[in-house]
Amino acid sequence: MNDLTLVIPAKNEKESLPLVLEELQNYNLKTIVVLEKDDYDTITSINKFSCEILYQEKKGYGDALIQGIKSVKTEFFCIFNADGSFKPTEIKKMYNLSKYSNYDLVFASRYEKYSDSEDDTIVTFVGNKIFSLLGKVLFSLKISDILYTFVLGKTKRTKNLNLIYDDFCFCVELPIKASKNKFLMISTPAKERKRFGGKKKVNAFRDGLKILISMIILKFKN
Repeated sequence: MNDLTLVIPAKNEKESLPLVLEELQNYNLKTIVVLEKDDYDTITSINKFSCEILYQEKKGYGDALIQGIKSVKTEFFCIFNADGSFKPTEIKKMYNLSKYSNYDLVFASRYEKYSDSEDDTIVTFVGNKIFSLLGKVLFSLKISDILYTFVLGKTKRTKNLNLIYDDFCFCVELPIKASKNKFLMISTPAKERKRFGGKKKVNAFRDGLKILISMIILKFKN
């Protein structure tokens, strides 16, 4: 998979990120870690690894991903969490779907058959189900886990989507704008692990409201 680059957004992940990078060494993948300049603890924690480090110009989860994807030079990219919840063994399956079945974006899902999550809570489960249903109703999205940003796809096409959301609204902006641009997309089963360390950075209710508002805006915006 020499034509694939992982984009890892990281913030306050000094416990988890070194373990993630250690695990990824077994797969020999190009890796870009996107960090805030003043996140010294996380930066120091990975100084023994040979990954590329990209410092954010601004702040936010979405901003990290947008900058990371813009920096990818390979044909394919993959968004990969810094907290250890994603399983690297699933990357190959997603890569094959994009490269050989010609999908523009492949979305891992915790809600397909043979999927599960060790990290989901009742609040996040219900929220994901609601937002995934809204994606189907409002945008005819055929993905089953809209807020799970374990995504692999074609770099050039994705760069052309003009993604702008610098927060967790990026999670819905990506598939919605991809659908509007006639991307071929698919959900594939995934098993989410418990995070290695740290805690969730999403505020379920505050960020949920922002995501809802962003979906309404995207519905009526060209």
